Amino acid sequence: MDTNLIDQDLTGLVETLTALLLAKRKTMACAESCTGGLIAALMTARPGASDVFERGFVTYSNEAKSELLGVPLGLISRVGAVSDECAERMAQGALQHSHSDVAVSVTGVAGPDGGTADKPVGLVYIGVAGWGYDPVTYKHDFSGDRTDVRTKSCAAALTALIALLEG
Repeated sequence: MDTNLIDQDLTGLVETLTALLLAKRKTMACAESCTGGLIAALMTARPGASDVFERGFVTYSNEAKSELLGVPLGLISRVGAVSDECAERMAQGALQHSHSDVAVSVTGVAGPDGGTADKPVGLVYIGVAGWGYDPVTYKHDFSGDRTDVRTKSCAAALTALIALLEG
């Protein structure tokens, strides 16, 4: 994977999302599991990030998803942390536990271990939610190593939030 191209792609997505948030006078929050704070790091790497980025949650464990975002442990037990239902609840929880207008979530199996037949390495769900927007989830099956999956997940999450704001 050409990391220079990936860096350019992510930078372009951050610039597009930042411009949209500024134009619409909105702020965002994120809830991250398998990306471990990469979205928050990308969004706050630019000067003036506080105009668009309100907060980020890194909820790697099921308990953190429940305690910080309000995702019911019963839901996680029933459908798993890597599911569209969990991604939607994470995005809604980030929205409800922040002062943001929109939120994005990521939950998945980054690898190299942890995959199963039903939920293989590379399976990632993205959730987006916002006040005045219908929540949307996206399922992705990414290839590559752990870094590839996490990077592609960030790009997909930024793209999903851009789509929500443009829709």
